[in-house]
Amino acid sequence: MTVAIRVIPCLDVDRGRVVKGVNFQNLRDAGDPVELAERYSAEGADEITFLDVSASKEGRATMVQTVQRCAERVFVPLTVGGGVRSVADVEQLLGAGADKVGVNTAAIADPDLIDRIAKRFGNQVLVISIDARRCPPGIETPSGFEVTTHGGSRSTGIDALEWCREVAARGGGEILLNSMDADGVKTGFDLEMLAKVHSQAALPLIASGGAGTVDHFVQAVRAGADAVLAASVFHFGEIAISQVKAGLKDAGFVVR
Repeated sequence: MTVAIRVIPCLDVDRGRVVKGVNFQNLRDAGDPVELAERYSAEGADEITFLDVSASKEGRATMVQTVQRCAERVFVPLTVGGGVRSVADVEQLLGAGADKVGVNTAAIADPDLIDRIAKRFGNQVLVISIDARRCPPGIETPSGFEVTTHGGSRSTGIDALEWCREVAARGGGEILLNSMDADGVKTGFDLEMLAKVHSQAALPLIASGGAGTVDHFVQAVRAGADAVLAASVFHFGEIAISQVKAGLKDAGFVVR
């Protein structure tokens, strides 16, 4: 059976407000997270991803109350990430209404965290969020891509493909692959990186970073993405979720 391609709006939240910038810089306000989540649910979003973009950098937990408000009023699966550091954090977020939890920076610092979460809750609740970029001068990895942490602000020198293979082996449920180079630029997803990860990691792959046109979403799926995620083009009314689904359907892909 062919699995339908998912279209996922992403709510990047900073201190209770949805924000969006370019390469995680110059953030501008995009609205209230609960109101936006409700709108996207009504417009046909297959899931909604909620990321607290400053939690890891500021060393604090994800805002559970905002998650609870979203879960009470939105009836599509909700993935929550940002500042998740422990099994207890995952338990708290699932209890607040999240369907899945995203882990990024903490898993790189302590890879065994992936094993512990998967063992406790099952890999179906665990999304490994990876902020990757093409290696800058002075950094080399076998694939040419490296993993970053803390909202893309810190280099790790870790090869992105090797990390994708490791998280799959440890029990990750799916990979949210965000191109830091393409984030907010609207010139298209990093198709080379998507294709490489798709060929190496046997997990569902969510493409993130770079969407500017409907065709960009189609290209990402052709490169191997099982789901496509975007923020600003949805937040500011440039592209509707229905348009993305229509474009994918016209290209021969199954959508919900």
